[in-house]
Amino acid sequence: MYSFDDKTSVWSKLKNSKTPVILYGMGDGADKVLAAFERYGIKADGVMASDEFVRGQSFHGFRVKKLSELEAELDNFMIALCFASQLPDVIAGIKRIAKKHTVVVPSVPVFGSTLFDEKFIAQNSEKINSAYALLADGQSRRVFENVLHFYYTGSIDYLDEITTDKSEAFNNILKLGPNEVYVDLGAYNGDTVEEFLHYTNGSYRRIIAFEPNEKNFKKLSESCGGLKNTELWQLGCYNRNTTLYFNNKAGRNSAISDKGTAETRVAAVDSVLCGAAASYVKADVEGADLETLEGMKNTLKTFKPKLNFSAYHRFEDIFRLPLLIGELNPEYKIFLRHHPYIPAWDTNLYCV
Repeated sequence: MYSFDDKTSVWSKLKNSKTPVILYGMGDGADKVLAAFERYGIKADGVMASDEFVRGQSFHGFRVKKLSELEAELDNFMIALCFASQLPDVIAGIKRIAKKHTVVVPSVPVFGSTLFDEKFIAQNSEKINSAYALLADGQSRRVFENVLHFYYTGSIDYLDEITTDKSEAFNNILKLGPNEVYVDLGAYNGDTVEEFLHYTNGSYRRIIAFEPNEKNFKKLSESCGGLKNTELWQLGCYNRNTTLYFNNKAGRNSAISDKGTAETRVAAVDSVLCGAAASYVKADVEGADLETLEGMKNTLKTFKPKLNFSAYHRFEDIFRLPLLIGELNPEYKIFLRHHPYIPAWDTNLYCV
């Protein structure tokens, strides 16, 4: 299909930098980046944060500084972005900094420890090419190429070229109607139910929503409990019915974890639907995306519901999810879109 031979990996850029390497951001993302630095023999020289977050704190032994402080101290430096955002003002701020300094994004997976490097590409090249061949239009192929190139090089320019609004996917691909049976997997606080109602003008046949986190489920119940023909399940999604540990974080980050503190029931979607029809399924299941598809194979084969699946939680998802969908039902047309986000989060599969 294409190669990465003419491109330099983000890890090589950072390791061979002639200027100091400054981490931009703190928290889980920066922890993961520093772990990758240790793996590749890359040295970090400092940590910065946006002005409003700098309060004299330390992170991994570095005093966290403002950009203006670093600019006063150093003639030049490379910035490694270590956080994610979809907020327009934050993205605009990143781009402003990138006009003055070299900014790279060392991509680390949302879940798991696999990194996107030469070894990963060599191990998965055949699957990457097979998934690329399944994509239904030119925009999907451009998104696929650019996201992979972004993962490899860390250059945000690749994302600028392919970013589209969600409305394009809903209006041109999903085309939801007034009689949908909507299955929302990872319904969080009801925001994606609200999104669904927006695109169907409030008309639907049935809503079935899954949310594993207790606090999130309470919010979901408060926002959606009064809707007609709606079932709410405090369940995670998986390829079988069992109990797993979840990290039980608030927000969208509640996910399967071997260090979890909360036992959570998970279920195969097929077992909950019990052969009932589904016409539209949205899934944002925080790293269990492949297992969720495996647990709804009968639904895909029998009813071919429209699909809206996250494809960015693990680097493998961008190719292994299309391959599984195509295997379960070869009649699907598979589209890929990236919506406003740095890094390449909110990269989704839309299948009809």
